[in-house]
Amino acid sequence: MAFLPSNAPFYFSDDPYASWPSQQSIKPPPTPPPVTSWPLSSSGGSASYPGSDNQPPLQPLPPMSQGHYTYEELAAATNGFSDTNLLGQGGFGHVYKGTLGGTEVAIKKLRTGSRQGEREFRAEVEIISRVHHRNLVSLVGYCIYGDQRLLVYEFVPNKTLGFHLHGSGRPTLDWPRRWKIALGSAKGLAYLHEDCHPKIIHRDIKAANILLDYNFEPKVSDFGLAKFQPEDNTHVSTRVMGTFGYLAPEYATSGKLTDRSDVFSFGVMLLELVTGRPPFQSSQTYMDDTLVGWARPLLSRALEEDNYDGLIDPRLETNYDPYDMAHLVACAAAAVRQTARHRPRMSQQIVRYLEGEISLEDLNAGIMPGQSALQGSGQSSGEHIRRLRKMAFGGPDYVSSEYSEPTSEYDKNPSTSTSGEETGEIEAKVLNKHSHGLSSGP
Repeated sequence: MAFLPSNAPFYFSDDPYASWPSQQSIKPPPTPPPVTSWPLSSSGGSASYPGSDNQPPLQPLPPMSQGHYTYEELAAATNGFSDTNLLGQGGFGHVYKGTLGGTEVAIKKLRTGSRQGEREFRAEVEIISRVHHRNLVSLVGYCIYGDQRLLVYEFVPNKTLGFHLHGSGRPTLDWPRRWKIALGSAKGLAYLHEDCHPKIIHRDIKAANILLDYNFEPKVSDFGLAKFQPEDNTHVSTRVMGTFGYLAPEYATSGKLTDRSDVFSFGVMLLELVTGRPPFQSSQTYMDDTLVGWARPLLSRALEEDNYDGLIDPRLETNYDPYDMAHLVACAAAAVRQTARHRPRMSQQIVRYLEGEISLEDLNAGIMPGQSALQGSGQSSGEHIRRLRKMAFGGPDYVSSEYSEPTSEYDKNPSTSTSGEETGEIEAKVLNKHSHGLSSGP
């Protein structure tokens, strides 16, 4: 199965290559659409599209320090949104490489007429414009013209963690770089959870959304699904969206979103770094084929017996630091606990543990390896995975919706995953319809 990580739902087709662009000659800039704009809200509702009913009036976006670009400027910067400038494409738009004022940028051109695209645009502008951290991608500016919505980001040149970790024919990502990516990503996520007020829940942490520069410094990207969590709220209730294999069980089954939901997804990404495996295997349709399900018994053995056989990516051979590996394994095990309240916090525990500031006991906060918090209920967990798996990839009892292969807006040319990875982005209406009785609670 082709591997091309993404930030927004993609769609399956009979021909997996059908949506990928072919190389064509540069086209002249397209004529901008007529100005028939409708307002955007800073408070979070859906955009009111022409012809839609029962949509409340929305307020304009607040002023930003980032630049506002014209449609013509961005068309010129991308050679008329030429296929030769295309970095990647998703269910809600295309991303192009461009040049503005001599600086390389990435320009996301959202698909018109998409409610989710409008929500993503608003979320990106409202959230990413507030954050400033070396491990978070920066928003340079945006454009609103008629029904066109475009976002301009700093260009991060070295593709994604998913590309380097799972791409077919890629050299083995060495241990120092894996460690650097793990720690930098943890710091970026910790900033969102604990240094932003209100805290920001990313909601789509995955290897495909970790961009890398040429020094392999990571930057968390794609805030299109992100949510604010008010200070006085224990959770945010929202429709379920995210990528199959990374979804925290309590969020997937109840729609209750907390910062610990991000911690679970981060734990899956740590397991990818440790094992070299994708977030799930698709060969066993009716089994718990997620990376978490496969790794849990091996994590327990590693933590209880100091035995890492079968867990560590064989491509690393013995070329890793045993002390750092033990720290990464311990963090991964704690982060993917079945119960949300038993998972550690990013800054207070995970980052500090990785940097050697607190002990393993402080990381685990009294939860010992092998307890139900790590293992979960085998029967309920298996049934939970089977239902999610069938919803994401089809089955006679489930309707189809927005699901994706693991694609990334920064990887135009796909690499074939050595393990046949697929991912499904779960859309709330389908999931909520079939998830009654599965919730484990936060």
